[in-house]
Amino acid sequence: MSFSLPELPFAKEALEPHMSRETLEYHYGKHHKAYVDKANKLIAGTEFEKASLEDTIQKANGGLLNQVQQIWNHTFFWNCLTPNPKEPGKKLADALVKTFGGVEDFKKEFAAAAAGNFGSGWTWLVQNADGTLAVENTSNADTPLRHGKKAILTVDVWEHAYYIDYRNSRANYLEHYWQIVNWAFAESNLG
Repeated sequence: MSFSLPELPFAKEALEPHMSRETLEYHYGKHHKAYVDKANKLIAGTEFEKASLEDTIQKANGGLLNQVQQIWNHTFFWNCLTPNPKEPGKKLADALVKTFGGVEDFKKEFAAAAAGNFGSGWTWLVQNADGTLAVENTSNADTPLRHGKKAILTVDVWEHAYYIDYRNSRANYLEHYWQIVNWAFAESNLG
């Protein structure tokens, strides 16, 4: 089985002015595509040639692990975004109130974690095995899947995610992120 670049769940210009078409042309069209292309080269002739993306994430190491995690992370990230955001649904809002005190409190904690995530990486809202929620940072290509946690929502804080639109202002990027969050997708990930 070879991996493929999934279609974006929206048009490349649909997230403007918060995320430009140019950013998506580079981030999705070049970076995400490169992870897919490199992973396909690395799995050729190996035990992973017929494995699913998730199985490969659980069993691979080294360069292949980095590539497949980035395929999964980016695919998940695109689904966390929408040109038509709505407020969090009751199930998600209740869970955020229970854990963080409220939706706005969650957003502040999540944004603070993302702003403070040193270097390249991801910030996640995860659900632990016991059903509790937490905000966690991962470095580079790491993903909650490797740690027995369920991803609910993420933001990519690699510079290629925001440099075209916001230059070196990760904080500005994070402010705009909340304008395009797909809360319905996040809620659908809750166990």
